[in-house]
Amino acid sequence: AGPFETSYRLELSGLWIKTMRTKSVPASDDFAFSRYNAEPNDVRSWNIQGLPQDDFSTENGVCVTEGRRWPLCVDPQRQANMWIKKMEEPKGIKVVDQKMANFIRELENAIQFGLPVLLENVGEELDPSLEPLLLKQVFKSGGINCIRLGDSVVEYSDMFRFYMTTKLPNPHYLPEVCIKVTVINFTVTMQGLPAQLLADVTTIERPDLETKKETLVLQIADGRKTI
Repeated sequence: AGPFETSYRLELSGLWIKTMRTKSVPASDDFAFSRYNAEPNDVRSWNIQGLPQDDFSTENGVCVTEGRRWPLCVDPQRQANMWIKKMEEPKGIKVVDQKMANFIRELENAIQFGLPVLLENVGEELDPSLEPLLLKQVFKSGGINCIRLGDSVVEYSDMFRFYMTTKLPNPHYLPEVCIKVTVINFTVTMQGLPAQLLADVTTIERPDLETKKETLVLQIADGRKTI
């Protein structure tokens, strides 16, 4: 459900839970994707790094960090772009563009040394040379993990991470692109805007509540670890 907005995601999950009940499959009444798939400490770190505090953004954060395929974020307001840069800054993130002359060379170096890469300004088509990377066509050569990019064979580090963002507000990706990436919709909708603004207002107007919330999040996380 990554490409869809809040209302449709809620509609889908509600439909699935209803179907599960008719099949006598146990399901929580208060199920929330972000609550069951994200660690409170991770969410707190994401918020500090610039990810908005609403549930929709947290769901997107889970999809970006836990998805099997590399994420392609539909990001007209550049929220995902700024968050990913801040999150991966300590690891030396490389920011590249398909129009750069040394684009492939930068990518090869990052893959070899295990540096995260953010590919900005993606259009509706991806460079064909990226296909082995998107499909994670890693192979062993002399006991070392390698990947082929164009005519080059590059040593592949398990620490490597690859992110893509597009500023297009409503891109149309062909099925052959969608099956190679995890498309995630970061577009701020009218439903999501009040939740984001409320979180910002609380932080500014009642910083004591925000501090209390962070303390409780940490206490709950520590309690879960203890249990």
